[in-house]
Amino acid sequence: MKYKKIHILICIGILISTVTIGQHKNQGDRITLVTTQTEFEVGSTVLLQFSSSDTELPLLYCSNSYGSTVITPVLEDLGLYYEIPEFITNKKGIVHWKLIGHESTLGMFTMHPQERVTSMETYIGPPTIEAGAIDYTMLVVIPTDALDNPMPENTSVMVNHRFLETQKRDEVVTNKIIAYKNITSETKSGRLFISSECLETNSKEYTVDVLPAIPTDFTISVDRPHEYADGNQITSLYTSILRDQYGNEVSDGTFVTFFITNKEGNILKTSGTTVQGIATATMIHPDQEEAWSIKAYVQGMAESNRMTIAYQQVIKDVEIAFAKANREIKVGPLKSFMNQMIPDGFHVVLEIYKGDTLLNTETKTSKGGYVSFMLKEEMYISGTYTIKIKTAGIEKSFKNIKL
Repeated sequence: MKYKKIHILICIGILISTVTIGQHKNQGDRITLVTTQTEFEVGSTVLLQFSSSDTELPLLYCSNSYGSTVITPVLEDLGLYYEIPEFITNKKGIVHWKLIGHESTLGMFTMHPQERVTSMETYIGPPTIEAGAIDYTMLVVIPTDALDNPMPENTSVMVNHRFLETQKRDEVVTNKIIAYKNITSETKSGRLFISSECLETNSKEYTVDVLPAIPTDFTISVDRPHEYADGNQITSLYTSILRDQYGNEVSDGTFVTFFITNKEGNILKTSGTTVQGIATATMIHPDQEEAWSIKAYVQGMAESNRMTIAYQQVIKDVEIAFAKANREIKVGPLKSFMNQMIPDGFHVVLEIYKGDTLLNTETKTSKGGYVSFMLKEEMYISGTYTIKIKTAGIEKSFKNIKL
């Protein structure tokens, strides 16, 4: 009987505790949200107000895509006030909140960007495109407010662009924070001017150069002071004005290579770059009778016609004199096409053989129409040699020269 009374007392105690806890829980559940506004502009003050029948001060957990925080309320006249910090209210997006310890009390609100555009973050590229109505440049615009928040979806952005005498204005809208416009080149070369505008805010001016397309085939020409092979004067090679298929002059600096094939099949090469569409290159005259076949190329893009020019022999004969026991060999006078002395720098080659073996080759250039060779004893001991002189395509051989 005694144990039965104890058991009854314990049950009564448990019941009283349960009722007490339920009362406290019901009191906590009486915290209700008073603020009805769920849309705010970034930069504004956001204050969430709750009504409460007791002095409990639960913390507010607040979170957005930039971070989370816990806010302590201020209690005034049985009202709880939670001020959302600026690092949350300065950024657009959805903000979720809930009262800690009151799982049923939760919600969210939305921060919208300001309706004023402060800056236009603009990107454009490539900075050069090719004429021909195929290549294009892309303009990308990100309009943002004073707090660097992008504008809402479908915000209108006007794109202005001018090329030569044509000016256009197109409307695009933002999609996933950006607005973009592809601007295609025309068939002419020139400079493209581009700007953008959003909510009465304008970007700065941007430029894109529309360059000529690849050149088409062209012609070449030659200019030279005379047709003689004096090894001294300069032959100039010229292209016609290089143009693309739309008639645009190619860009300055386009590289042109001239290939010259002589009558022996050897290939010489010279090159030049275009200035105002014309490329120029030079080549020194040959020093003997010659015929050149010339063709020019813009590598992998265009080529010229083939032309042939001839050079006349300028030296008909060569006088050679031996002195100082045949160790001094004097070549000259070397005379040009008007019987004048050949310009300084004309090449003369001396070859010395012992029997059929070539011992040495010496090359000298003329001065005052003459060239002299000295055969030193320390290099060529006394004996019999064969000596050959070559110049202007003429070769003279002297056998059994005793030194």
